[in-house]
Amino acid sequence: METFGLVDGPGVRFVVFLQGCAMRCKYCHNPETWSGQGGQEWSPEDLFKHVYRYKSYWHKKGQPNGGITVSGGEPLLQMPFVTEFFRLAKAKGVNTTLDTAGNPFTLKEPFISQFKELMKVTDLVMLDLKEIDEEKHKELTGYTNQNILEMAKFLSDNGTDMWIRHVLVPGLTDDPEGLKRTREFIDSLKTVKRVEVLPYHTLGKFKWEKLGIAYPLEGVRTPTEEEVKTAEELLGIVK
Repeated sequence: METFGLVDGPGVRFVVFLQGCAMRCKYCHNPETWSGQGGQEWSPEDLFKHVYRYKSYWHKKGQPNGGITVSGGEPLLQMPFVTEFFRLAKAKGVNTTLDTAGNPFTLKEPFISQFKELMKVTDLVMLDLKEIDEEKHKELTGYTNQNILEMAKFLSDNGTDMWIRHVLVPGLTDDPEGLKRTREFIDSLKTVKRVEVLPYHTLGKFKWEKLGIAYPLEGVRTPTEEEVKTAEELLGIVK
């Protein structure tokens, strides 16, 4: 849990990180959340009671209204839990944000019915678009991106607000052609309210080492300010 998050949605957020993720992103900074085991066990009711104690932080004068963000790991692996947690939040008028990479998404049952229920109590989806090229996405994460792009279209068609995020890794996710294709895809969506470039960093590297996992991006540098600016321009981000 993070009680005072400033980068995981609008305003000041209480961020809950859930265990479990199938993807193995080469730059993942939360590898400890890959396993579905570990962490603390909560009921939605007890978790909301705990989180709601921090509500005074969420409405600061001169700032956008904050609220609750559920991240991971991959929160779509625990949809019934997140849905009930968000229902409790909405009953108190709290803004709800889902931070997801979209990996579990499918239009098949029972997933899609559960997903629709979750979206009824979700104000904003922060969707990571890690790589637009399918083969590069497989190399980067171990999985296809086709269902993730399908999820973005579904959210757009159903009126769900989105923030799109892209992690910029020199030599990996920064090729101009790929960024242009990503922009074209984003431009085809109707409900994107914000696009963000997240510069790659190595702050999570020690976690890989602690877990005894070889870090796959050893020696890869962080992007320069100029490289970030160029990526933002290619993605159509205006500041």
